[in-house]
Amino acid sequence: MSDPLERIAAALERMSPVPQAAPDFAAASAFVWHVEPDRLVPVADVNRVDMDLLIGIDRARDILLDNTQRFASGFPANNALLWGARGMGKSSLVKAIHAAVQVNSPDLKLIELQREDLPTVGRLLNHLRTARYQFVLFCDDLSFSHDDEHYKSLKAILDGGIEGRPDNVVLYATSNRRHLMPRDMIENERSSAISPSEAVEEKVSLSDRFGLWLGFHPCSQDEYLEMIDRYCEAYGVQVDAETLRAEAIEWQATRGSRSGRVAWQFFVDLAGRHKIKI
Repeated sequence: MSDPLERIAAALERMSPVPQAAPDFAAASAFVWHVEPDRLVPVADVNRVDMDLLIGIDRARDILLDNTQRFASGFPANNALLWGARGMGKSSLVKAIHAAVQVNSPDLKLIELQREDLPTVGRLLNHLRTARYQFVLFCDDLSFSHDDEHYKSLKAILDGGIEGRPDNVVLYATSNRRHLMPRDMIENERSSAISPSEAVEEKVSLSDRFGLWLGFHPCSQDEYLEMIDRYCEAYGVQVDAETLRAEAIEWQATRGSRSGRVAWQFFVDLAGRHKIKI
């Protein structure tokens, strides 16, 4: 029988595994943060579209592009919250801008962080703090429910705590909600909390910690049709203009909404019918 101390030591090692080695950031331009165990998994082929195919968001594009270029060059840059209408290209813009900036700044890395893993962000920042690269942390579809305490972990990225946010890290988050939480939750805090104003301020002020707020709004029919025309031109799909317009309008009518996502879904169907790979 082995020594009881050895068995105890082995059990403790299984409970607290050896810290992972520093990741090889040269292996890819983008990574996904996973936990249990902590690791950064390289992404060989990022799912994204070219920035020229993003229609109707020119102002947000220009502001975020300039912010990212400054950050990649080692100058001060703001955390950014991209909020607003669903399907209007918030996450697509982040990925497209990273690709565009990385052409001249190959040391700019994109790291996707899931909302559920926000409590582990301190461990992630420890990996990034001493690296020679610049990192855009990307948290897609960020929002919080009434009993969700993850928003407190987010402050570690935005404010940095006693150590401060690393100079080589910036956070880009997307959300359908301007204040990252439902309006009825905010109103409930006002009506039921012992100190309503303090309870609301603690949660609502989280979005104030983003230096950039970029709003995305529903697109017009002309913008929707322009998106589809741009996709057809980029991928070589040739369709009679009147037929294309009629089919595109019918498609969005059956969906009950217009957005960049709906335009892309229509184009996927169109390309499939014309036997064109995209």
